Amino acid sequence: MNILAIESSCDETAVAVVRDGRSLLADCISSQVDIHKLYGGVVPEIASRKHIETIYPLAEQALTEAGITRADIDAVAVTYAPGLIGAVLVGVNFAKAAAFALGKPLVPVHHIRGHIAANYLSHPELEPPFLCLVVSGGHTMLVDVRDYTDIQILGGTRDDAAGECFDKIARVLGMPYPGGAALDRMSQGADGTKYPLPRAKVDGNPLDLSFSGLKTAAINLIHNAQQKQEEIDVPALCAAVAGAVSNALVSRTELALEQTGRGTLAVAGGVAANSRIRADVTALAERLGVRLCLPELRFCGDNAAMIGAQGYYEYLAGRTADMTLNAYATKSLVGETV
Repeated sequence: MNILAIESSCDETAVAVVRDGRSLLADCISSQVDIHKLYGGVVPEIASRKHIETIYPLAEQALTEAGITRADIDAVAVTYAPGLIGAVLVGVNFAKAAAFALGKPLVPVHHIRGHIAANYLSHPELEPPFLCLVVSGGHTMLVDVRDYTDIQILGGTRDDAAGECFDKIARVLGMPYPGGAALDRMSQGADGTKYPLPRAKVDGNPLDLSFSGLKTAAINLIHNAQQKQEEIDVPALCAAVAGAVSNALVSRTELALEQTGRGTLAVAGGVAANSRIRADVTALAERLGVRLCLPELRFCGDNAAMIGAQGYYEYLAGRTADMTLNAYATKSLVGETV
């Protein structure tokens, strides 16, 4: 079964062709990083307009690279939430038009479900149930993947996401966009113990996280040093931030593994590319004797391949939509889970 997949939730226009949820035939991405770098972050209106310009030729490119025709497409999958509303609408409307014109089913896919499904492409043998740590610029959560479409949130951030914390601190340090990646590069090999930073605990659910205090503490440290005209050891501070975030994630992940008894741990999301987090979850898995699935770096960020992978299983579960689909309007497909 060939799934034409569309992803446009933020600043990457992506179209892919995925066969049977595991085999990637084409993966085309048009990045807007150079455009938004001028502003130090994503400008939603600009992102939406670039999606409109790019999405059709990118779809044609994906079909060419996959070596198939429009007649070979069996369904159209698309990210319908969450994301920048204008950007998401571009992808949703294009997918609706494509599905209508081709007479094929339209499959809405939740963006976070897509990130989890990226592991099915990197690890074709992976099957539920497993525990997944989702870490991205906008979301941080621990989820119990009980089946391909039965996904329960066990804990998540009460405020900022891990990626948000990295990006904002990097921006205050004057690092280029995207800040999280720059901070990761700067932190490697540095002394992460030079700057003590807080690790928050959340009352009510030991699996929940909070990164706003860490972000504030690091930014205050930077501002105080600047006011006193003191030099900051930037690599050491970056390493301290990375260590604090990773420590919070790994400790909650270990507790979730104990509570669920899962023997497999997966990691997903853009921040899953962070070198410190990848190293620490690898060490955790080895210490606990659980299987670890890390997505390839190309599948960590936003991409349509992951949407196609999850779209296949959403289709098998009968979770399709008609032409009335709109961004954020299909809550019945999500319920109280991801």
